[in-house]
Amino acid sequence: MNKSDTIRKEVSRAYAKAVTAPATGGCCGGSPAKGVTAQLAGYAEKDLGELPADAAQNSFGCGNPVAFSEVKAGDVVLDLGSGAGIDLFLAAKKVGPAGSVIGVDMTDEMIDRARKNIAESGFKNIEVRKGYIEELPVEDGSVDWVISNCVINLSPEKPRVFAEIARVLKPGGRMLVSDIVVEEMSETVRQSKELYSSCIAGAISEKDYLAGLRQAGLEDVEVRGRLTYDNDQICGLVDSEVEGGGCCGSSATNDMAKQAARELEGKIWSVNVFARKP
Repeated sequence: MNKSDTIRKEVSRAYAKAVTAPATGGCCGGSPAKGVTAQLAGYAEKDLGELPADAAQNSFGCGNPVAFSEVKAGDVVLDLGSGAGIDLFLAAKKVGPAGSVIGVDMTDEMIDRARKNIAESGFKNIEVRKGYIEELPVEDGSVDWVISNCVINLSPEKPRVFAEIARVLKPGGRMLVSDIVVEEMSETVRQSKELYSSCIAGAISEKDYLAGLRQAGLEDVEVRGRLTYDNDQICGLVDSEVEGGGCCGSSATNDMAKQAARELEGKIWSVNVFARKP
């Protein structure tokens, strides 16, 4: 197993455990755990109230890409790393019966949870497929929009993800993703597998992120929104993302989370990134 496969396996294991674990308190001084990012990321209470409760509770994102997109009725939307389905449902409402929404996730537990939530919701225009975002099980030139919520940073092969986005978009198709970028971080934080799964250690710089999209052949690449994280928000991100909150119950990981919060305050932020296929 190569390094990239090992990282994907670790990330999948962490999220499988997170989605099946009960919510707990935080590791950095009582921060809320599972579901906190649905609030931090800008989802409206009204929208959350109309979704299956499990989809909002098990949201592990850092933004609300659907809210900032121009998705319209009849569009085909692809969600990379769709998880329990929060963005699938919001997109499905926008595209209506004439459109369709495809979710791709690599974790069996997430796919099972999403399919149960889809059945509960009554939506007939959502499909979830198992696969890697570096090798999407989606036809060339078949989608109008690619969305993603704090997932691409988890990929150990981001150039492949950017290339796949360009491949599956129709000519003129667009993407709007929410993700985490970082100005700089120590090698100690970079090498933490727990902080990788919590969307921190795998993040790249905003400059490299935008350059990667352009190198994949996308145009009009721009950041449409930023939220720079303070100490408490970094702690909240760690607590909500890793293995059910509480920093896995490990004092070592607890200390690492606090170190990361101190080190990265003001140097890590979420972005809404837009691009278009020519």
